[in-house]
Amino acid sequence: MDKILGIGNALTDVSVILRNDNILTELGLPKGGMVHIGDDLFERIQQMTGEHQVTITPGGSTANSCRAMGHLGVPTGFIGKVGHDKIGEFYAKSLTDVGVENMMVTSPNLSSGVCTAFISQGGERTFADHMGASIDLKAEDLSLDMFDGYQYLFLEGYLVQNHELIEQAAKMAKKTGMKVVMDMASYNIIQVDLEFCTYLMEEYIDIVFANEEEAKAFTGDGPFESARKLTHYCDIAVVKIGSKGSLVATKEQLQEVPALAVSCIDSTGAGDYFAGGFLYGLVNGHSLSQCAKIGSIVAAQIVQVIGTELAPEKWIEIKHKIDKI
Repeated sequence: MDKILGIGNALTDVSVILRNDNILTELGLPKGGMVHIGDDLFERIQQMTGEHQVTITPGGSTANSCRAMGHLGVPTGFIGKVGHDKIGEFYAKSLTDVGVENMMVTSPNLSSGVCTAFISQGGERTFADHMGASIDLKAEDLSLDMFDGYQYLFLEGYLVQNHELIEQAAKMAKKTGMKVVMDMASYNIIQVDLEFCTYLMEEYIDIVFANEEEAKAFTGDGPFESARKLTHYCDIAVVKIGSKGSLVATKEQLQEVPALAVSCIDSTGAGDYFAGGFLYGLVNGHSLSQCAKIGSIVAAQIVQVIGTELAPEKWIEIKHKIDKI
């Protein structure tokens, strides 16, 4: 089976259930978006969320996908950066416990990153990232031997904010013959850095994942036309259309694959788990439509819990459903 190497922000998620969206307004956070915050706002968030229901789980977009693939038996590794602290130890253990190779770099003087995910009624999430050591991952932290033995590199769009890092990773992957996969990750990142995102797509990306908003931010079009346009840049484009499912496009065809009908409690990690399921299908030789169905099976489970962790019995249930495809 092909091996998949992920590179991304190593963030621990603190999920906060909101009774209403007033706190987002007070904090100046764009609902449904993602912003980086400094120490002062992080401390303010901690104070304001003290009385809310909070769940702490390992997070980070690519790492979520890697952990999902680890649960499914895909040989996977992850590169990120954490601090020399308890959160960093917790994060590393969350990877190795599910069989993901820990290839993380440790910062001697920065604390591990924390992502606060505000969950609105209906499941939409808004992210406030206190990046800490995670954002200190640099191009010079990477070496070719890290890529040895892997066939796919999976990048998260959040890394676009570090041009040198993401391009160096993509270059090294291509140098070693790997295919490069990217999840666009956030519409506002695409909007702010469209020119560089276009350059990445043109030069390096073989497979792309995007939701409707991200696809529109990149192409200016709705999901169907966006899926077609994305294949001008890469071999496979997957556009996730929420409860309606996903669109899987190649240069030859466009397929619509329905989602599973479930009640969404928290959409945090849904796209990450979808990508993990899709890539599991890909390295196991499934058709693209089957890959999307597997992605939907995995994503359907994660939206029914708070945070990004599933109980062992849920993974057994997922595997049984995959076997029936």
